[in-house]
Formats: sequence, C-alpha cells, structure tokens
Amino acid sequence: MKLGMTFGAALVASVSWASVAAAQTELSLWYHGAGNEAESGALNMIIDDFNASQDEYKVVVESFPQESYNDSVVAAALAGNLPDILDVDGPVMPNWAWAGYLQPLNIDEAAIAEFLDGPKGYWDGQLYSIGFWDAAVALMSRQSTLDALGLRTPDVDNPWTGEEFMAALDAAKASGDFEYAFDLGMPWTGEWYPYAFSPFLQSFGGDIVDRTTYATAEGALNGEEAVAFGNWWQSLFADGYAPGTSQDPADRDTGFVDGKYAFSWNGNWAALAALEVHDDVVFLPAPDFGNGPKIGAASWQFGVSGTSENADGAAAFIEFALQDKYLANFSNVTGLIPATSTAAAMTDNYAEGGALEVFFGLSAGQATLRPVTPGYVVSAKVFEKALADIANGADVADTLDAAVDEINADIERNGGYGH
Repeated sequence: MKLGMTFGAALVASVSWASVAAAQTELSLWYHGAGNEAESGALNMIIDDFNASQDEYKVVVESFPQESYNDSVVAAALAGNLPDILDVDGPVMPNWAWAGYLQPLNIDEAAIAEFLDGPKGYWDGQLYSIGFWDAAVALMSRQSTLDALGLRTPDVDNPWTGEEFMAALDAAKASGDFEYAFDLGMPWTGEWYPYAFSPFLQSFGGDIVDRTTYATAEGALNGEEAVAFGNWWQSLFADGYAPGTSQDPADRDTGFVDGKYAFSWNGNWAALAALEVHDDVVFLPAPDFGNGPKIGAASWQFGVSGTSENADGAAAFIEFALQDKYLANFSNVTGLIPATSTAAAMTDNYAEGGALEVFFGLSAGQATLRPVTPGYVVSAKVFEKALADIANGADVADTLDAAVDEINADIERNGGYGH
C-alpha cells in the first residue's frame, strides 16, 4: 500500500511538471555578439537567472556575428520571422521602430530613471529600447607629454577651448617628438565617423540634420558653423596635424602607445591597454569649439520586436536584466561603461578611484546622441563620405552642399520618416 501511494505521488508530480513545461512560453532573443565568449557569458548568466526566477517564460538566445547581424534582422523582418527580443545599435533604433521591427518597450520607467542618457532608446516620445552600457571617447595623452609641452591638464568641468586645443597641437607638432600631433583613427570607417566626429561638428554649432524638425539638413550641415567645422577638419590633414584616410590601421592600433602621436581620439575600450604600457596615460575631455564639449553616445540596446506575440514576457526579461549586478558584470567582462552610477560603484574600473572612472563622468557630462531619426542610417553614410572627401582635399562648401542635397532627397523619398 505504501509503495502504491509513493508511485501515485510520483505520477502526480510527473504530470504536474510536464504541465508546467508545456505551459512555459519560449522567448526567442537575437544577439549580435557571436564569437565574443566573455560578453556571451554575461548575457547567458542573466538568461539563466531569469529562467530560474519564474516558470512562465524561457528565454533562448541565438547569436550572430556583428557584421551580419543587421542584415539578418532586416531579412527576418521581410520574411515575418523576427524573434521576440532584439538587440539594436542605439542610433539604428529609430529606423527599426519606424519600420515596425520594434514596438514600444513596456517597462516601469522608474527602473531606468538613474540611467545615463545614452542607453535610453527613445523615439517619437516613446521608449523602444534600453541598454546595459554606453561607450565614451576621450582625448588620450600622457601627463608627461602635457608637462613637457607646458600644457594645462583639462578636466570635465574645465575642458580646453578650441583655441587651447589647437595650441596644444601646435606645441606637439613644433616639438618634433611625434610623427603627428593628433590621431583621429581615420582607418576606422563606418559608424566611427558619425560617432566620433559629428560631435566636433555639433560643438561648432552645426549638425548632420536640423533636429528641430528632422525634415532637412539645410543650414545644419552646410551653414556657417558647419563650414567652419569643415575648414577646421580639412586643416588637420592639410597642415600635417593628423594622418589622413591612408593611415596604416596598425598605427591606429599601436601608434599612440608607441609614441608616434601626442594625442589620440579613442574610446574607453582602448584605455586599459594603453595604461598597461604607460602608467601616466590621461583621458581628457573633448574640447569646446564654442557650443559645448561633446562626445558620442548610445551603444547596443534591447527591445521587443514589432511582431512578438509575447511582448509582456519579453519586456519582463529586459526589465529583469536591468539590475545593477548585471550591469556591473557586463562592464567587468567588456570594459564598457555601466548604465548607472550605482552599478559603476560595483565595478573594477569605474568605481571611485578606478582606472576608468573618468569615462563615466565624460559620458554623463558630454555625451550627445546622434540624430534620433529613422533617416540616420542614410545620413550617417552621407556624412562619413563627406568627411573623408574633405579630409582628402575636396572643396568644403561644395561637399557639404552635396551632402545636404543627398540627405534631403532621402528624407523626401521616405515621406519625412514620420516626423
């Protein structure tokens, strides 16, 4: 009798667990980080914890190489095969939202109240995506270089003016100690150009498009301020301050630590490697060319696909992932900037006194989103080509006018992109 009762209880338990398994809804997640074991490990930890925390949903991840990820998403959208959860590069998000690849993200926005602005993916007044981290660019140099050249050390509260910055480049060039005063990373094509260089344009007072309406680039990309930027940009190469588009990619990677450049415009992802070679590397804020010092903002973020039938579960996973412990762990394994100051305090490098603490301050104080419009994916490429052409000696005004015409034609062709 006792054996029969035990068997019966086991049978009931078995049926119960089978029912739970059958009732569990699978949430598909696509990620751009295939091949990055550390990053994938951090994401898988969140997924495992979420799956263990409840029995209604099970998140299953599929990773893609970053270089083919966007194309895979577009193809899936056309075929009607999008997953429940997508990750999306911040500046691309408005295009995907406009195209219907993403739907508004329904989470408690109190959960992101203390987030840096860069990881917040708002478009058309609604939240569509949220990121665990951001990235920041700084003017890298060495304290010994600043001292030898007689330069003051700027900080976030007291950046160099444009005039001070050019005086610093002049001093480095005149010293004869460097092949070039300034390394901009010109071999890094693609998104690097608008991410790293459009903040210079914005600090001059111009922009890629007119953000008051997003209906035109006229005046923003070819107005007086933009032309002043273009002339300055061209002078960096024409006057021998910086290597141009033919720069050897290997020099971009190691030229600064090898002593070829006095200053390098580079991101927090390159900071620790520089510090391993020279312990006096300093990370300086962007100079102020008249309209405030600015750097780029927004990196990869998570959102719910526009066709997901499990939007509540997908949003629940994303909100679960926003805990400081996960933000801090992502930062520790990737070196990127955690999205909150409380998470930063839990990290190896961004806590008070940490080697990269300054980058959190740069992201909080200088970060500027790239134009928040579906048309950005086109205007960014137009901007990249214009800057490369100007660096190579093209007429500044004519090149910017042509870029404006191309951007405006795209805006008109797409009915204003919903603005």
